[in-house]
Amino acid sequence: MSDLVLLLLIIVLLVCLVVTVGGLLLYSGLFTEVVIKTGPPPIRNVTIAYKFKEGPYKECGAAYTETCSIGPKLNSIAVFYDCPKERPPEKCRYVVGSVLCEGEEKPDEDLQKLYEKFGFKVFSLPEVSHAVTTNFPCTTPLSHILGPYRVYPELSSYIEERKLCAFPTIEICTSDIIKYMVPLSRQTDFFVPEMKEEARTEVKEDDSDEDRGTDITGADSHSDVSSVSGGVPWDSRETSLAASTAASLASSLPLREALDANEDSKLRDHSDRGSSESVGSGSSFEELDMDQEEREHGEERGEAEGGEEEGIPEGEDGKVGLLAEEKERFGHGEE
Repeated sequence: MSDLVLLLLIIVLLVCLVVTVGGLLLYSGLFTEVVIKTGPPPIRNVTIAYKFKEGPYKECGAAYTETCSIGPKLNSIAVFYDCPKERPPEKCRYVVGSVLCEGEEKPDEDLQKLYEKFGFKVFSLPEVSHAVTTNFPCTTPLSHILGPYRVYPELSSYIEERKLCAFPTIEICTSDIIKYMVPLSRQTDFFVPEMKEEARTEVKEDDSDEDRGTDITGADSHSDVSSVSGGVPWDSRETSLAASTAASLASSLPLREALDANEDSKLRDHSDRGSSESVGSGSSFEELDMDQEEREHGEERGEAEGGEEEGIPEGEDGKVGLLAEEKERFGHGEE
């Protein structure tokens, strides 16, 4: 009996635990509808005390804890500059801090000095007329974990579907709500000095990469030859030059083989022509010798026949005529 009661108590406790966790998740905004719209931003121009960080966004909790411990009554703010899908998480840049004042108000000097004492810097964010905005309830510490998982996919889809130029993403945490905004104008004015310096450095590196992509001969980095040296570190100039030279030689090998083949064919043609000409010249010389011999024999025969004609009587006209016809035929044969 006691075992059955113990089992029932365990089941009841498990059910209570599940209901409690489920109620906490619901209260934290697990199934809250995320409504995204374009319109006026939730804040005007603000002055913030911030710290610039670089690394995965999931590690920003420590920075939130630090800024809230210095000014527990102030609204906390974070500006996320990079998209984790397009940039390695360890290189993502963001700032976390507190809102010192908004609009035309001036920050409290004592509070500002307190933040600066702990390594925070002061910066003013501009006011924009339009931004992509949404809200998420901030009822429990769990809301700060559920918010990004619920809001950011919806924000990304909204911006991509409408092809908006919106960045960076800003979070403003109040006592009961988390406000999200992505400005549609003056985006670079939300860059703190550290972010601007890194952006300039990246632009310079990109320009230097493009310049170095063109080799000494002026070949473009997108060509087949220079693409070989594209993956070589920029400090090893000799290696990259050697690689590009080797690539150019390799690419010219088929052309050289074709040229050699053409030269060989030309040489063969010349040799064939020379041999044919020599054969032709030899045969022509032989024909000339034969013609001369035939002419000499023909002359000798003509003299002999002439002597025979002188010795023939005048009465024998028929024989003389036959001899004359044979002589003419023989003469035409020599010609």
